[in-house]
Amino acid sequence: MKVRVTKRSANVVDISIHTEFIKLQDFLKFANAVESGGMAKNMILAEEVQVNGEVCTMRGRKLRPGDLVTYLGNTWRVTADAAQ
Repeated sequence: MKVRVTKRSANVVDISIHTEFIKLQDFLKFANAVESGGMAKNMILAEEVQVNGEVCTMRGRKLRPGDLVTYLGNTWRVTADAAQ
């Protein structure tokens, strides 16, 4: 039996990217929301991830600064790197 422990946060966490966009699957790994790309793929295909308030099943979806990603009650905002 698998047990998943989740930490829920009421705050939005800003995650800065250094490129024009980042793919959803890569973003989940980069934000430490999941441990591996395989786990990210499974969570996205299981419709457990939302982008800007809508369920997203496209793991290659391009996220740009301003997009909000929600997974297991936690929310991250994609922001542009200040050095850009």
